[in-house]
Amino acid sequence: MIKILKMGDVPKEEIFARENPTANVEGAVSSIIDEVRAGGDAALFACTERFDGVKLSSLSVTREEIDAAYKSVDPAFLAVLREAAANIRAFHEKQVRPGFVISEKEGIVTGQKVTPIERVGLYVPGGTAAYPSTVLMDAIPAKIAGCSTIVMTTPPGKDGKIPAAILAAADVAGVDVIFKVGGAQAIAALAYGTETVPKVDKIVGPGNAFVAEAKKQVFGVVSIDMIAGPSEILVVADGACDPVFVAADLLSQAEHDKNASAVLVTDSPALATAVRDELERQIPLLPRREIARASIDKNGKIIVCDTLTEAIAVSNEIAPEHLELSVENPFDYLGAVKNAGSIFLGRYCPEATGDYFAGPNHTLPTGGTARFSSPLSVDDFVKKSQFTYYTADALAAVSDKIALFAGKEGLDAHAKSVTIRAEKKK
Repeated sequence: MIKILKMGDVPKEEIFARENPTANVEGAVSSIIDEVRAGGDAALFACTERFDGVKLSSLSVTREEIDAAYKSVDPAFLAVLREAAANIRAFHEKQVRPGFVISEKEGIVTGQKVTPIERVGLYVPGGTAAYPSTVLMDAIPAKIAGCSTIVMTTPPGKDGKIPAAILAAADVAGVDVIFKVGGAQAIAALAYGTETVPKVDKIVGPGNAFVAEAKKQVFGVVSIDMIAGPSEILVVADGACDPVFVAADLLSQAEHDKNASAVLVTDSPALATAVRDELERQIPLLPRREIARASIDKNGKIIVCDTLTEAIAVSNEIAPEHLELSVENPFDYLGAVKNAGSIFLGRYCPEATGDYFAGPNHTLPTGGTARFSSPLSVDDFVKKSQFTYYTADALAAVSDKIALFAGKEGLDAHAKSVTIRAEKKK
């Protein structure tokens, strides 16, 4: 049963305690990466047979497989998939930023140019975590950014196939090539390249402990988006909320993973009790009730505060992945939110709207990293270069100042590279 904690009555350590499950997979992942670097495609075939239990004849997904996927996907779902993609595209198009040029001083031009990352790798989980929504969320911003090649890897099923919904989502989102490979071996292939899988410049997408560890180990060879931990939701709710809604929202994340975190922060002791009771009613009705039960019992908590202002402060300290402001006039509180991955406003905006359909990205910082990290966006798929231009006269006018600064740092050659030009001009 979920715990109810009253601010001021229990130590703050208990209020803000956060489970950080760790898996000791460093050595195993390092061995897989070395195997793929040395063996290329042959290692990928071997790893797929060893870990996924399937012997493949080809790593590549063909156009025929994609076309067949379209035919097997429910037309109603395909229509929703396309509408969701349009919403995601519309939201992320607003994130595109141009470069800039400053030329306010005579003879001096400075600026910044924005360039797409050329090759991006998308990792999409498989097995029980086959999410076409993740394909849309990761691929569409990359496409908008202008990445020239979008490579997707995802583990095959026991039949050697990729789920039809995943292939349809990839095609709708504009993925260029798809490979049937998962786990740490997929991350290694994307980072170092094989005979078939091209080396990329950045890898994005969630995965299990092996995938997360592999992303850590290849960082520096390639860029990565983030290390995603178990899913989190925090609901800030006032006493007028329907406990049925609040309990359902908490369970929407608890069903993800036994290590997921579901937290309610409220100024209403009555709501706290009602939500606790409602959780007990709803959990047995869920198909994934064992997972939800473990998550709620292990990581769930209800925190009772004196005011909603205090509740927001608690939320900021926790810095959740998903934050629901299920209160009257939620926009009045939006400005006070400092740390959250994605914010859902009002009593009729459950977190699931963001997972699938609304448009904002669902690849979000977890584990308190919303204190310094942001949702996946178009910015993750571009890089920025600066440029500077001085005429001879403009450099001569400031050469003494630059030389003085360089001299203070004891870097005489720096100073000379400026003054030698000024002297030559004279």
